[in-house]
Amino acid sequence: MQRSTQGCIFTYFSMRGNTTKQVERLQIRKCRVGDLPALINIWHNVGLTIGLSDTIPEMRRLLRRNPETCLVGFVDSKVVGGVMGGFDGRRGLVHHLAVDPDWQGRGFGRALMSELEKRFQQRQVVKMSFWVEARNQPIIDFYRHLGYELRDLITMSKTLR
Repeated sequence: MQRSTQGCIFTYFSMRGNTTKQVERLQIRKCRVGDLPALINIWHNVGLTIGLSDTIPEMRRLLRRNPETCLVGFVDSKVVGGVMGGFDGRRGLVHHLAVDPDWQGRGFGRALMSELEKRFQQRQVVKMSFWVEARNQPIIDFYRHLGYELRDLITMSKTLR
């Protein structure tokens, strides 16, 4: 995978196929409000649990607070994936890394996560964390392959509205 810069858009190239090599180009840029419906659709398509904090108004709040760490990946003009990163001043939190099922297996999820890691490092984030649903073993394996460790923690939450 190769990284090149064009302004604030990063382009990743992925080689596909066995005998005939097909080059696919994923471009990554900051997420815009207009990208949110496509991202939410992707989240539904990959089976993520969508909660109260995953509505467009709530995601707009995340974008306003973390404009540099909420990213979308697109091929041509089609949004094919994204990752929403939040930074609370101490730790980086990953919200919903997902790639459309039709575009998985091309290294796009890895590219999105890599770009988010670089942006967190620029903000001097020491540790990143995120939640994975226990039923989602393939994504747990994906993150382990990227060097993330499974922790023995229990998540607790409370809905405030």
